[in-house]
Parts: sequence; structure tokens; C-alpha cells
Amino acid sequence: MDSDGKRQILIVEDDEITALNLNMSLQKHGYHVVQMCSDAESAKAYLKSHTPHIVIIDISLQESSDGIKLAKHVKAQYAIPFIFLTSYSDDDIITQAKFTEPYGYIVKPFDPSSLHATIQMALFRYDVENQRIEELNTPKLEQIDLERMLHERQSSEKPIVLFGDDYFLDLVACETFYKGKKIKLTKKENAFLRLLVAKLGHVVTFDQAISYVWEDHGATENSVRTLVWRLRNKLQTDVIKNASGMGYYIED
Repeated sequence: MDSDGKRQILIVEDDEITALNLNMSLQKHGYHVVQMCSDAESAKAYLKSHTPHIVIIDISLQESSDGIKLAKHVKAQYAIPFIFLTSYSDDDIITQAKFTEPYGYIVKPFDPSSLHATIQMALFRYDVENQRIEELNTPKLEQIDLERMLHERQSSEKPIVLFGDDYFLDLVACETFYKGKKIKLTKKENAFLRLLVAKLGHVVTFDQAISYVWEDHGATENSVRTLVWRLRNKLQTDVIKNASGMGYYIED
């Protein structure tokens, strides 16, 4: 993002009026249009030295399939999501575009609200996919790793880890307290909460929970959801947050 937190967008559109309208609409919604290119070659040149958060590509640059070719290039060379801008309803064109796996379509003439929603969904999907890849590439969390992570979070000379508002985990007794009062948890509830506290500020994925709490013995995502539901009923505040489609986390 920019220093002011704005998402950077590259527009590739050969119609000047459409490009200007896109620019104005995007700025009104808080985005930063870093460049407007009228053809595929200038867009490729820009991408060699810049990395925007997302690219909006006219599917029919210069009344050809250059937009689709550019999308293939972006997909092959860069880890950047892209959205197609199109006035086409031709099945052949849409089929060609579909195989580039775009993160969305914006139909001309575009609606500013739909434009914003499409970009937000594309960026969210891209972020989720990247986090899943990162989690899959993370080695299995073993008991010794979790204990090390917990002790690194020890907040004082006492063997406790503070989290949420007025909660703490006693590392010696392996018990959780709220305002000094012990919370009675089952073995699995306690294991999952320890996992969440060890990874404060980071998502505990369904796979990680299944691997650590159930040791891969027949549990499913629904098993995790049920465990979280029971755990939430025992906690005094809504400290466990959802990470849509991925798992759960506790804010650091």
C-alpha cells in the first residue's frame, strides 16, 4: 500500500474517457491509480519496475485480444490479481478470458459501487489464497514448538500469557483464567485455546487445529466449528474471531 494506506491500481484501457472515469471513481473510493496505460506493451513496461495491488484490464484492447494476452502475461510473470473490464457478451471472448482465471469482471458501462465491490472481493480472495498457501507451506506445529511460542509470549516473570481483555493462560497449570477466575475447559478446548494463544494475531487454520488438537484422527472442519462454539459459550467475551473460510484467531 501507499504510505497513506491506499491500494494501488494499474488501469489498462485504450478508451481515454473510460480510463478517466475509472480513475475518478477509484479515487473517490479511496484507491490510488498509479498508472493509466492505453496498450499492453506500456503496461508490461510499467510492471517490470512496479507492483500495484491489482490491475484492471480492458478485455478488448485496440479491438483485439491484447487484453487477454496481457492477462496471461500478468498471470505467468507476476503475483498480481487482475480484473477484466468488458463490454463483450460474445461466448468465445468470454471463454478465452475465463481460462486466464481473472479475479472478476466489470461490465461497461460500469457502476461505481459495483466497481468498488468487485475490487474488494478480488483483493480479499487474493489475500485469502496467499495466506492459505503460506499456511500450507508452514511445517506442522509440534508440541515443543507450541510450548516455545507460549514461553516467548510470557508477559512477566510469572509463567502466564495475557490475551484478550482480562484473560491469561497459566503455562504451568495449563489452565485459562478470566479476571482471576479459572475457566473449566475440556482437554480439546484447552488444547485449541493454547494453540490460539501461541499464535496470537495469526490465523489458526482448520488443518492446523485438526492436526494439533485431534492429531489427525478423523476430525473435520465441522469438528473444529463445534469445538469453537462450545468454547465460546464458556468464555466471558467474544475473544475468538472468525477468519472466513480459513479458521480462527485471537487478536494480539
